Amino acid sequence: MLGPSGSGKTTLLRIIAGLEFATEGSVFFGAEDATHLSVQQRRVGFVFQHYALFKHLTVADNIAYGLKVRPRRERPPAAAIKRRVEELIDLVQLNDLGRRYPAQLSGGQRQRVALARALAVEPRVLLLDEPFGALDAKVRKDLRRWLREIHDRTGHTTIFVTHDQDEALELADRVAILSNGRLEQVGTPDEVYENPASPFVLSFLGDTARLPVEVRDDKVFLAGEALDVAVPPGTGPGKHDIYLRPNELTLTEAGTGVPGIIASVRRTVNGRRAEVRVAFSDKLIELDVPPGADLNVSDRIGLKVQQARLFPSG
Repeated sequence: MLGPSGSGKTTLLRIIAGLEFATEGSVFFGAEDATHLSVQQRRVGFVFQHYALFKHLTVADNIAYGLKVRPRRERPPAAAIKRRVEELIDLVQLNDLGRRYPAQLSGGQRQRVALARALAVEPRVLLLDEPFGALDAKVRKDLRRWLREIHDRTGHTTIFVTHDQDEALELADRVAILSNGRLEQVGTPDEVYENPASPFVLSFLGDTARLPVEVRDDKVFLAGEALDVAVPPGTGPGKHDIYLRPNELTLTEAGTGVPGIIASVRRTVNGRRAEVRVAFSDKLIELDVPPGADLNVSDRIGLKVQQARLFPSG
């Protein structure tokens, strides 16, 4: 589940867990209606952003906690609990750390313990609420790759809440995008990225520029130039907007394409990126700069739109 802060991701996750109850609608686990089941009856595993580990318990005891506190008639024998903990410590790659306490672990190691603890009770659904939000970028990248491997090995149904687009697109089989408490789109990572259902989805999944265009005779015109942009059915003539990503624009010589002026050029991890002020507008749009291009602030350039999407105004 992907969306900005306040979009309803955590609330929906807590409703699935049974920590909160919806005013309408139902929650199903497979064919079973779980709407009125308690948290214990739903048997979910919950992993929080800030670990929520017991500081006074070792790694092994944290992982075993959910099994040890079960009612006596449901509690596995001590030997079975010990075997389960050892299996999970091996699964999350924390061998030889079972006797350590949370304060003796790194942030990434603590989050692995939290995941192992959630898996210990053999949940029907695993819920993760921005579990990597407190970690640095390198650790986040390593852990999400590792989490995908864990998911593939265990087969647990997993719902992962994040506001990080890269995290969602890399991890998910299906992405649900929320905004202001409503689902904007649900689909595979390729579907939501390549065929966004709304301007919000397109704008949220990476950097996006919006430019005013005119539609006439079922063609799209930008600064008098006809663009190869599909006109959605039902789009009337007149003023509309197109949305495009930086990699969907290319530089051309001044006097060709859409006129623009370089406002800034900056270095990024993957290359260089320029901000361009479109000549007929006060809008700044970004585009990736080709290697070796000699660009300076105030240079006049042209822009060629390779791909864009039009959403009817209103």
